Amino acid sequence: MLRFAGFELDQQRAELRSADGVAIKLRPKTFEMLRLFATSGGRVLSKQELMEAIWPNVHVGEDSLFQCIRELRGALGDDRRQLIKLASGGGYLLAAEVVDAPEVMAPAEAPWSAATDESEPTRPAAVAAQPERLPRAILGLSPRAIAAAVAGLGVIVMGLAVAAPVLKPDLLFRRTPPRIAVMPIVDTSKDSRGAAMAAEVTGRLTDGFARIQNISVVAPVVAAVAGGDSSAAPAASSDYELRGELQLADQSWTLRARIIKTASGEVQSVAAASVNAEVVDAQLAQTRLAAGVGHVLARRLNEILEPSASSSARRTSAAGGDKVAVEQALASINQTTRERFGAAQAMLQKALTDDPDNLDIAVALASLQMRGIQMVWFSPEEAAVVEAKANATLEQALRSKPNAIAVLEAHCRFLSATNHFVESLVTCAKALSFDPWDGAALYLIGLGQIYLGRFDDALTTFQQADRYDTPSASRWTWLLGAGMAYVLMGRDEEALPWLQRSIAITPGTGRSHFLLAAAYQRSGRREEARAAIAEGLHLRPGTTRLNVSPPMKNASPVCLAAWERVVQAEVDAGLPER
Repeated sequence: MLRFAGFELDQQRAELRSADGVAIKLRPKTFEMLRLFATSGGRVLSKQELMEAIWPNVHVGEDSLFQCIRELRGALGDDRRQLIKLASGGGYLLAAEVVDAPEVMAPAEAPWSAATDESEPTRPAAVAAQPERLPRAILGLSPRAIAAAVAGLGVIVMGLAVAAPVLKPDLLFRRTPPRIAVMPIVDTSKDSRGAAMAAEVTGRLTDGFARIQNISVVAPVVAAVAGGDSSAAPAASSDYELRGELQLADQSWTLRARIIKTASGEVQSVAAASVNAEVVDAQLAQTRLAAGVGHVLARRLNEILEPSASSSARRTSAAGGDKVAVEQALASINQTTRERFGAAQAMLQKALTDDPDNLDIAVALASLQMRGIQMVWFSPEEAAVVEAKANATLEQALRSKPNAIAVLEAHCRFLSATNHFVESLVTCAKALSFDPWDGAALYLIGLGQIYLGRFDDALTTFQQADRYDTPSASRWTWLLGAGMAYVLMGRDEEALPWLQRSIAITPGTGRSHFLLAAAYQRSGRREEARAAIAEGLHLRPGTTRLNVSPPMKNASPVCLAAWERVVQAEVDAGLPER
């Protein structure tokens, strides 16, 4: 129970009460936001932090956040905005002292009250005055039935004991999720900003790993040491530890982190991330440091917890070569040109020929080919064959490794490429539940939101991916996505820098240039629009009004209408009609 400004926040009952004890109705998300404010110790919570905490793995626009803030202020009678305050920089805080209040326990009831069974007639006074004997019934069962149930339970326990050697442990007991202790990042920077930076990055890593579905995060044990400082030791029950150091050198913050197996001390994975120390937005720097290492470590942890079901001696001996082939192919997915696509496809097909049972290679090939379908690099006949083969591969992979990030990403891309946008949102959200910093999944979510006509939500999703900036090889995709969202909303001037940055990273796709041309044309920069069309036609010869748009099956009417306006601007800039 928490009390502040005359209100009571009952966390157990999820209820807010006024000073006179009257319950104030709040939506669950609004209550959760108030609980977050009340337990934050008066700290300013950024809009991004609030959205990630209240809507984990669900990507909503800031309107949802503002609606909760409005509801809170209305419930608290905070018309003058003195309780829920807007802080400089755009965050919010609860400007009131919050105190813990012990719950008042109801007096214990007599264990066998006559009132427990309203159908039982009132006993005579002489009988009622006698000492209470064994109750007539427990949960409606007679003593004889209870004895039979106990005997039956004994038989069940004996049966499980006999069956235990032949049954899998998971069939008898639910397996406890692995526990990871996120240790405080050690500041080695010798800079006045270092301690605060290390603490914030630790918090962001803790929050991120706490959102991963198949693990649990345990707090390290903090103990006082000489001099009034404190030190942290891993929780005794943790299976893994995340440790790291923050350094400052050459005007860059660098975070180095590793996951260690607690029992053996064996290092399971290492990661490093750097950001420019001169970045004005400190929160952005902290987010990118945490995401840079969190993304790598989360994926490695997923590989440990979701091993391939198709391991074999052949795979073990060739594991290094397989891993290189998959990694190079995935890089080609992210930095797509037609030439890189063809080379990566040939490499993976050869690797799969050498090891036809290797599910990891088959999934990587399916994911790469889905990118080819999205970019319209297959003929309709080829695309149909590729789609059917990829579907079979991914169905097998999902049965074998349902929680593997690579499989979920590939399935998400398949659903997006085949225009099953609602399903792709669900699958991509599941991928994010194992890697909250997965920019590729965020991009595909944003793409689905585009086709569903939810342009504001898509823009928020692409911008979130840009804040994480992981993996950096995918950066051009969410930059393109944000530019696309702005263009479809008719905010062409705002679209230009996003599209220009995307093209600077990956200039060879062609489609980006057509979108840039539309933004230039509607901004009145017609010469630049014509130049962009010319470059797009050079990269994608044969493009006309009839085939410039991506496949639009299942797209919403809102999306179709917006795309038609964009295509008209491209035609006005010089795109051929036929």
